[in-house]
Amino acid sequence: MAGTSRGPNDPARRDRIIDAALDVIAEHGAINVTYRKIAQAAGVPLGSLTYYFDDMQHLLTEAFTRLAESMSERYRALLDAARTPEEAGAAVVEIICGDTLGSPRELLLCYELYAFAARNAALRPVMRSWMYASRSALARHFDATTARTLDALVEGFSIHNSFDPTPTARADIAAAVTAVVAGARRAARSGANGPGPEPAKPAGPPGPP
Repeated sequence: MAGTSRGPNDPARRDRIIDAALDVIAEHGAINVTYRKIAQAAGVPLGSLTYYFDDMQHLLTEAFTRLAESMSERYRALLDAARTPEEAGAAVVEIICGDTLGSPRELLLCYELYAFAARNAALRPVMRSWMYASRSALARHFDATTARTLDALVEGFSIHNSFDPTPTARADIAAAVTAVVAGARRAARSGANGPGPEPAKPAGPPGPP
C-alpha cells in the first residue's frame, strides 16, 4: 500500500529510500532521478519505492522536506544557543560561513529544491515552511523586518560565495551583518523617540510698513 510508513521486515527502509533520493538528486539532478537509481543507491528492491510512495512527486517531496527540516534544525540550533544580540549576529555569520548551509552537497541540493519548487506547486509549501522557520529563529533576537533582511542576507551570501572564485571574506560578512543590525537599532530608537520638532520656517520678507 502506497504511503505506508514501514514495511513488514525492514522498518528503516522508507528512511533509507528518502536519504538515497537526496544522494541521487545531488549526483544527477532532480530532473534525472529515476526509481531505478534510487533503489540501487538505497540497496532495496525496485518495488519498495512504489510500496512506500504514491509516485515520484511524492518521493521527491518527502526528500526535499527532509532536507529543509534538517537544515532548518541546524540553523535554529545555532541561533537558540545565542544569548545576546552580538552572539546572535555571530551565529548568523557562522550560518553563512560555516557548514550549516555552506557544504557543496547541501548548497547543490538547495539549488535543486529552488528549481524544482519553482515548477512544482506541491513543493512550494516546503519552501515557505523552511523560510518561515528561519525567520522565526532569527526573530528570537531581532525584530521581524531585521529577521527577514538577515535571512535574505544568509541565502544571498551563501549562493554568491558558492560561485564566486573570490568569496566574500568572513570579516566582510560580519561587517554586513553588524551594519544591518545597527541600522535596525537606530530605526527602533528613532521610532521610540517619535518625530523631532519641525524645523523653524524661514522668515518671509517684511510686510509693508
